[in-house]
Amino acid sequence: MTASTLDAVGGRLKQLRLRRDVTLTDLAHDTGISVSTLSRLEAGLRRPTLEQLLPLARYHGVTIDSLVDAPRTSNPRLDLRPLTCDDGSVVIPLTRRPGGIQAYKFVLPAASQDEEPRLHSHEGHDWAYVLNGTLRLVLGEHDLRLAPGEAVEFDTRTPHWFGATPDGPVEYLSLVGRQGQRAHVRATTRHQQ
Repeated sequence: MTASTLDAVGGRLKQLRLRRDVTLTDLAHDTGISVSTLSRLEAGLRRPTLEQLLPLARYHGVTIDSLVDAPRTSNPRLDLRPLTCDDGSVVIPLTRRPGGIQAYKFVLPAASQDEEPRLHSHEGHDWAYVLNGTLRLVLGEHDLRLAPGEAVEFDTRTPHWFGATPDGPVEYLSLVGRQGQRAHVRATTRHQQ
């Protein structure tokens, strides 16, 4: 099992590099790994060592677990690897502790023109902050468009749906807590005396 796990790393490394539109020469310069070694790793002609995986994971901003496709734990709060959904969206858990407010980063692909929101509701409270793109939030009878830097807070018992617009993908942060738990925003700072 270890051999087959390490053999599959090359394809993931190549996919990450091509997704970022980086040459082997640039990657070699930034990681300190030779171009020939990187080429052999990507082609599956060489198995990576920990000394190679560390700088590659750091460069691509991923965990070593995701590079080697380590088995997931049964608790998603402990396994902070991104989850890719069938619709192309990606959910990245940002908190490890059980209970309390949970933080997530969502990356949603551009919506199709005919996409129909499917509203849902549940116990809890949600706070969302848009990082990039335009977030479409259908909240009860309101159809909102939120731009980067805008935030929204609401009781999740109100039927709601998050999505992107046809103009492009959207990235946003979400804090979700049980009913009665809310994110607290300090409006003013206290001066220490």
